[in-house]
Amino acid sequence: MADAHGATAVSAVTGGGTATGTRLLEVEGLSSSYGPVRALDGVSLSAEAGKITAVLGANGAGKTTLLRTISGLVRPVAGRVVLDGVDITKASVESMVGRGMAHVPEGRGVIAELTVDENLRVGALFRGKVAKSEYDRIYDLFPRIAERRNNHAHTLSGGERQMLVIGRALLAQPRILLLDEPSLGLAPRIVAQIFGLLRQLVDSEGLSVLLVEQNARSALSVADVGVVLNLGRVVVTDSASALMGDEDLRHAYLGF
Repeated sequence: MADAHGATAVSAVTGGGTATGTRLLEVEGLSSSYGPVRALDGVSLSAEAGKITAVLGANGAGKTTLLRTISGLVRPVAGRVVLDGVDITKASVESMVGRGMAHVPEGRGVIAELTVDENLRVGALFRGKVAKSEYDRIYDLFPRIAERRNNHAHTLSGGERQMLVIGRALLAQPRILLLDEPSLGLAPRIVAQIFGLLRQLVDSEGLSVLLVEQNARSALSVADVGVVLNLGRVVVTDSASALMGDEDLRHAYLGF
């Protein structure tokens, strides 16, 4: 069980710059609606630098809406989002990327007509020229997509597509990575591989991760902190180990 992990110097994969243990991302009283439906209702949480914060809950709890609101794809009706002390609530999606936030949405959104290598290059477009060593680094992290770098993305398996979109996001050099249901539809072996890599990036390179997952058991196995949502509200925030050990809470909200 992961509970209190330190971080060392940040490599070229991540943006870095904020000490472990500080609140890199703060969400304060965030509310969002889809027409008359209130999807988030006063959600407050924080994500510390150099740690994995898992957001858990059943379908309809508001997890995906939370990430979409944090990253600017959905505009909140109340509350604010603060990244490293700067209010980004009304910032454009492009400026959030420039400030060090990368969002990998649910669905493994590769560009099917492009090759693996071309998909990766999309992740670094706003940065201008990117050194070959940075692409090599992504291929080192994901050997399976390295073997398929010249293949079109539509030929990849679900797990390979997930690796590709995470690798593409890492090329943007994020300080915090927002991941939405990365385990969805994947075999347990592939899920374990991806989550293990996330833990490695956090521990050795200082990446911060806000992980939305319905697979609570797998998420808590690598997370430092867990936040449980239910019907758009925070039910509890605690260490991952404490949530894993709370049988009543797990049965009521996490399904295991």
